[in-house]
Amino acid sequence: MDGRGQGNDIESSEGLVIDGGKHISRNSSEIFDKDTMIREPLLQRRINTTSQIALIGSNVSPIESLDYEWRSALLWRTFFTTAVVAVVLRGLIEYCRSGKCGLFGQGGLIMFDVGSPMTTYGTPDLLAVIILGIIGGVFGSLYNYLVDKVLRTYTKINEKGPTFKILLVIIISLLTSCCSYGLPWIGKCTPCPANLKEPCPTIGRSGNFKNFQCQEGHYNDLASLFLNTNDDAIRNLFSSGTKDEFYLSSLLIFFAAIYFLGIITYGIAIPSGLFIPVILAGASYGRFVGHLLGPISSLDAGLFALLGAASFLGGTMRMTVSLCVILLELTNDLLMLPLVMLVLLVSKTVADSFNKGVYDQIVKMKGLPYMEAHAEPYMKHLVARDVVSGPLVSFVGIEKVGNIMQALHMTKHNGFPVIDEPPFSDAPELCGVVLRSHLLVLLKGKRFSKERVPTGEAVLQRFGAFDFAKAGSGKGLKLEDVQIEEEEMEMFVDLHPITNGSPYTVVETMSLAKAAVLFRELGLRHLCVVPKTQGRPPVVGILTRHDFMPEHIMGLFPHFSHHK
Repeated sequence: MDGRGQGNDIESSEGLVIDGGKHISRNSSEIFDKDTMIREPLLQRRINTTSQIALIGSNVSPIESLDYEWRSALLWRTFFTTAVVAVVLRGLIEYCRSGKCGLFGQGGLIMFDVGSPMTTYGTPDLLAVIILGIIGGVFGSLYNYLVDKVLRTYTKINEKGPTFKILLVIIISLLTSCCSYGLPWIGKCTPCPANLKEPCPTIGRSGNFKNFQCQEGHYNDLASLFLNTNDDAIRNLFSSGTKDEFYLSSLLIFFAAIYFLGIITYGIAIPSGLFIPVILAGASYGRFVGHLLGPISSLDAGLFALLGAASFLGGTMRMTVSLCVILLELTNDLLMLPLVMLVLLVSKTVADSFNKGVYDQIVKMKGLPYMEAHAEPYMKHLVARDVVSGPLVSFVGIEKVGNIMQALHMTKHNGFPVIDEPPFSDAPELCGVVLRSHLLVLLKGKRFSKERVPTGEAVLQRFGAFDFAKAGSGKGLKLEDVQIEEEEMEMFVDLHPITNGSPYTVVETMSLAKAAVLFRELGLRHLCVVPKTQGRPPVVGILTRHDFMPEHIMGLFPHFSHHK
C-alpha cells in the first residue's frame, strides 16, 4: 500500500516515549533533513525508564525486546533518560525521608541480598534449576495467553466510554483491596526468629515481619507479603538463610493472588506494569519449589526465589541478555550468573513453544506494524510488486492545491511519490517522496502561485527553522488546521523544495524477502517500487510496514501457509 505507515511510537507500561524533532539548521535550504526523513524506525524513541529495576538493564531491555535497530544514538538517548530518572528519583527519596511522602521514601533503589554460603553446585542443583525453568516457561506462556484475552476484553469495555473505564478501575481496585487486606486473615502466626538485626514484629508501616493480629513476639508471614511495599516483599522473598520464614500454604496463596491480580490489573486506565508483579509471582513459586526440591538440592531458598523470578520473567518477557543484567544488578552477585542464564534459556525455550512474548502480543493486538527479525519463508516466492496495493496516489512536481487537498482528504497516507512530467522533464521520472506532515506545513503557509512555474528553494525562506521538524505525539498539524479559500484551490505549489530527492527504491522483480530485510535493516518508512522496463509509469507503488505484515500478504495470497 502506498504510504500508509504512520510511524507510531509506542509506549509500554514499563517505558516512556520520548518524541522530539531532530536538530534543524537555520539555513533556509536545510530546514528539514532530506536524507533521513524517510528513515523512522517503529521504536526509534522508545526509552525504558523503570526506575526501580536496574540502570544498565533498563537500557538494554527495550533494545532487546522490541527495537529492531541497535544504534549508538538510541542507546545514548536511553542511557541519558535512565540516568536523569535515577538522579531525580534519588533526590525525591532524600526529600521524603522526613516522612512527608508516606511510604515513597522508605524503599529507594532496590538492592537485594541473596548471597548464599553455597558458592558451588552440582548435577542435582542443575536439575532443580532446569525443573524451575520448565515451570517458569509453562506459567509464563499461560500468563501471556490470559493477559492477551483480558486486554481484548478491556479494549471492548474501554471503547464504551469514560464511565465504563472508571467503573472497571473501581471494580479492580476493590478486588485488589479485598485480596490484600482479606487474605492475611487466613495466615498463620509464627514465632519471631532468633538473632534478628531488625525488630520483630515490625515497628511501623514498612518491614518484613508484620504482627497483624498475632500475639507479642509472633508475625504473620502472609501479611508480611501483602501488607508491605513491593521492594520489601521482594527483599523478604529473596533473603537467604530464611528457609522456614514462610509456610508453603502462604507462598501458594500469595503466588495465586499476585498471578491473577497482575493479569486483571494490566490494561485498565491506571498506571500499572508487568515487571514487579512478575518478579513477585516468580519469587513466590520459586521459593515454593525450593522447599519441595530441598531433598535433592542444596541451593538456598532465597536463591530459588531469585531463579523463580528469573524463570517467570523469561517465560513472559522472552528476553535473556537484559534480564541477566537486571538480575545481576539487583543482587550484585556474579557467581549466580550461570544459574540465571540456564533458567532463562530453559524458560524461554519452553514458553516459545506455546506463544510469543507478552510485549510482542501487545504490539500485535494494537495493530502496530512491527516487523520480525527474519523474513518469512513464503516471501521468497513473492516479488515486491505482488504486495503493492493500489491505486497509487502521487503528485506532480508543481501540483494544483486542490489536488493535494483532495488526496489528503481521501487518504491517510503518510508519504506520496512526486513525479516530474514534461515540460519540466524530458519524460516522466521519479523526483522523490514528500511527507504528509510537510505538505500540511506548506499548505498552511500558503506559498502559492497562480502560474505553474517552479519557485525553487526561495519559498523555504518564509518558514521558521523548526516548522518542518517532526512534532511530538499529537502536536503536529492536522488537515483541519489548514484553511484554503475557494480561489486558492486553483493555484499551484512547488513541491520540489520539500521533496526527498533520494528515496530508497527497489526494482519490482526483487524478492520480497530481500526487500523486507532491506526495509527493516535500514529502518525505512517508505520504499518505492520502480518498474523493470522503460515506457511505463516511473513508480509501481510504495511499500510500507503494513505491506510486509503477514495479515496483508495472507489476504492477497491465502494459499501460502503462514510460517509460525
